[in-house]
Amino acid sequence: MQKFEKGFFIGAATAAHQVEGNNTNSDYWAQEQLPHSSFTEPSGIACDHYHRYEEDIKLLADAGLNAYRFSIEWARVEPEEGTFNPEAIEHYRKVIACCKAHGVEPVVTLLHFTSPKWLICKGGWEAESTVENFKHYAAYVMEQLGSELRYVCTINEANMGLQLAAISKRFRLMAEQAAKNAAAAGKSAEGTVQVGMNFQKMMENMKYAAVENAQVFGTPQPQIFVSERTPEGDLLVLRAHAAARDAIKAICPQVKVGLTLSLHDLQAQPGGEAFAEAAWQEEFTHYLPYIKEDDFLGVQNYTRTLYGPQGQLPAPEGAELTQMDYEVYPQALEHVLRKVAEKFKGDLIVTENGIATADDTRRVAFIRQALDGVQHCIADGIPVKGYFHWSLMDNFEWQKGYAMQFGLIAVNRETMERTAKPSLGVLGSYAEK
Repeated sequence: MQKFEKGFFIGAATAAHQVEGNNTNSDYWAQEQLPHSSFTEPSGIACDHYHRYEEDIKLLADAGLNAYRFSIEWARVEPEEGTFNPEAIEHYRKVIACCKAHGVEPVVTLLHFTSPKWLICKGGWEAESTVENFKHYAAYVMEQLGSELRYVCTINEANMGLQLAAISKRFRLMAEQAAKNAAAAGKSAEGTVQVGMNFQKMMENMKYAAVENAQVFGTPQPQIFVSERTPEGDLLVLRAHAAARDAIKAICPQVKVGLTLSLHDLQAQPGGEAFAEAAWQEEFTHYLPYIKEDDFLGVQNYTRTLYGPQGQLPAPEGAELTQMDYEVYPQALEHVLRKVAEKFKGDLIVTENGIATADDTRRVAFIRQALDGVQHCIADGIPVKGYFHWSLMDNFEWQKGYAMQFGLIAVNRETMERTAKPSLGVLGSYAEK
């Protein structure tokens, strides 16, 4: 095993809604409470990280990790439009201070999927006003906390809406073609997206959801961040990022700013080349004009996608699958980093990479193989500056609830007791002290 050079980030990542608990002013919280919710279960107190962050950051640091990527929750900071909550800002100031007290670099994400409910009632992530709303929020956070930060991700997985639109379209076609076998068809579609979604349940609940959403959000189809994105909405997200980036730079020119993208290792079998190229264009290439001014790009990868002459293929026969039903393929990270570096010339940070499994020995093997790939990239001169494993702890995997085990730390759902898994120490051992 080869350690990384001093200054390279070896860290873990979380998202506020998935770990903090009681995110009551957010769109997700509202959707979780609907009578016909697509969520397996509500988030509730999640991992109570809002109150236990000191314990969690200490576990991270004691294992040797030197960086922590976490998100600031917009719905806490601005629970009503134009009304900022100073208590929320002070909370995040304490989280940042706790990181620094333990020698851990805080890397902050300003939007990790969840939005304030009021934003969605205004039209959400298809509304022009969201660009200014997001810029205003980002500027406020940086005015308050920017002097204490060096790295900020504006938006997590800015391309997720387009990915979900493509998958939902594919899912509907599959469901129509295989009505008798809808459950099996749904399972294979869900295993192609790097986020916890219940497409089967969403389809079954559609007729109820429209009425219930209208009662809560004032519209039957609320445009949350992970709604199926239109091409116009896709570019609106990028304009929101650019507006926030420019505002951050005006306030804190020393802070390095980027966004993160969900990227698959797209592999073409004979005859599948055009499908793979079109998918990469949609997933990555068309964003380049909007991110070329960024200081870094956050690369988020979990698996590969195969394409044949008819389009996307299932995982190979007999392949090991994660709890999320996609292929265990840690080699994907190296392939994606190399492909991204062909076009994006700034620094790269692996902001997420991981595996949902109950077997921590598989997580250890996954980490070792993924990090071997990162080291190969660095040896070839690719400017990879850090690796953040998803996730620090087992948490609320969105619509799939608490069943997915992505964590380096186990959380007892009854007592909230934390137990570090061997993988946490293995990851920490790669950091140069």
